[in-house]
Amino acid sequence: QVQLAESGGGLVLAGGSLRLSCAASGRTFSPYVMGWFRQAPWKEREFVAAISWSFGITYYTDAVKGRFTISRDNAKNTVYLQMNSLKPEDTAVYYCAADPRRSNVIPSLRYCSDDKKYDFWGQGTQVTVSS
Repeated sequence: QVQLAESGGGLVLAGGSLRLSCAASGRTFSPYVMGWFRQAPWKEREFVAAISWSFGITYYTDAVKGRFTISRDNAKNTVYLQMNSLKPEDTAVYYCAADPRRSNVIPSLRYCSDDKKYDFWGQGTQVTVSS
């Protein structure tokens, strides 16, 4: 079993920055993909960013490209989401997720953006961007 714990959310003015962290604990941690998703009030959960744990390849949804950066620290079993130039429409609960499968294949964007691929989820952290 893997436990994921997000931190770093909060209230920020538009144009500001936040850095989310997601620390994994539990069994030996070597996921296939780590992802960030978000869910705004009255909206479906949506993909934000993902990173291949082995290859370090990253993917982003178009709405955050150039503003958000996903990264990982393998030694700390932690994935980060640096969010810059935040906008009110970025307001949401942000969740990190882990896909525990083992594979030597580079994952595609289509694969990484499918929330059904992820077996483990954190509890979420609120990000609120005021205008």
